[in-house]
Amino acid sequence: MLINDLIYRNRSYRRFDESVRISEQQLIDWIGLARFSASARNAQPLKFVPLWEKERCDKLFPLLGWAGYLKDWNGPKSGERPSAYILMLNDTDITTNYFCDDGIAAQSILLGAVEAGFGGCMIASVKKEKLRELFQIPDRFQILMVLAIGKPVEEVVIENIKDGGYKYWRDEQGVHHVPKRSLDELILKL
Repeated sequence: MLINDLIYRNRSYRRFDESVRISEQQLIDWIGLARFSASARNAQPLKFVPLWEKERCDKLFPLLGWAGYLKDWNGPKSGERPSAYILMLNDTDITTNYFCDDGIAAQSILLGAVEAGFGGCMIASVKKEKLRELFQIPDRFQILMVLAIGKPVEEVVIENIKDGGYKYWRDEQGVHHVPKRSLDELILKL
């Protein structure tokens, strides 16, 4: 699969076929992609906690915020929830400044998932103290985000921004629409 295709298919999916399970080894393989990705100053401060067991995934789910722009939606219903997660942490014993490592690592992991026929969503809206308590995460690890991963069941449509509206939305059929700025708007000709 070409990189253009992988990036285009790497959407923020929020509904999945929960019956399609992801193995521990698949998660470890995708974390391995983050291991070989760029790291500011090559400090490599990120740590990862893979969760694939249904019981642990079910305990994590209520600690996550889903799709803030969709005010009338509280997240995926049972059967449409992610079948795995990866907790992303910063090891403050290595550094307190992880720069942009989290975004690079998350993108690498999700591109690996997409290549394997899965998809995911980066979630930073997390009840962090409850998460720390639930999984007994030592204080030295700063909770950065949770990657929710599964077999997507929703259609995501990319469209051009109209009238400055950049907020994603769902239509009556449940299709998820994501407005994107045009390439001409992104490139400054100075």
